[in-house]
Amino acid sequence: MRLRPARPAEQTVVGFFDSLVAAGEAVAAVARAGTVPSALELLDRHCLTAVNDWKNLGIEADCEAIILARVDGPGAAGIAEAEAVLAAFEGAGATFAARSEDEAEADAMFAARRLAYPALERLGPVLTEDVCVPVGRVPEMLAAVQAIAERHDVLIANIAHAGDGNLHPLIITPAGDDEARVRAQHAFDDIIVEALACGGTVTGEHGVGRTKTRGLRAQVGPDVMDVSRAIKATLDPLGLLNPGALLTAREPLDHAGEQG
Repeated sequence: MRLRPARPAEQTVVGFFDSLVAAGEAVAAVARAGTVPSALELLDRHCLTAVNDWKNLGIEADCEAIILARVDGPGAAGIAEAEAVLAAFEGAGATFAARSEDEAEADAMFAARRLAYPALERLGPVLTEDVCVPVGRVPEMLAAVQAIAERHDVLIANIAHAGDGNLHPLIITPAGDDEARVRAQHAFDDIIVEALACGGTVTGEHGVGRTKTRGLRAQVGPDVMDVSRAIKATLDPLGLLNPGALLTAREPLDHAGEQG
């Protein structure tokens, strides 16, 4: 058994925004203010509606996006940090923003964030993106995601660990709709292109896997791919590990034969 310090008092700041881009501007404003909340989460209207329809949490969905910030600094320092976050939200044009120390209220808000994935999966198959951009370019990236959704005629819900610039556009398609699935894949690819254009990365935490191999090549370039392939060939000369995936030991060490 070991004694642990008591968890510091937590304060939650919530902001409601009438556009996804305005919510992104609030994220950038928090970063410019030099505050570092322990959590800074974004959910858009699609997520809120899906959660409310499923669990009836009573959270208003008459906005385009909300941001949830959690501050756990002690005493006066924590209050000052929460007020700085609140000011950033208001300065970015929040239609409503407030600071709360009510633990039950805060838990209900963050429950919506935790439930968003399964709530959206009830609507149909979900293709999950996971790109990361510099925090200052979050508004630009969110605007690009909206444009991509319109261009490909797909539903994209947005969740984000916004304080890290880690965005999770979730592309939802009707079950059994092959045409929608193809459009979703094109939207997925375009999101990667836009993330790289914003100086970001093709993945923040989910990994590259098999769906982002082209994006990885575009991000790191042929030299890094050749070095990676050479290392793979040295450690796995028989090609036993993950055969036929991104790095194939037996292929020539150039970028003409890359496999996805």
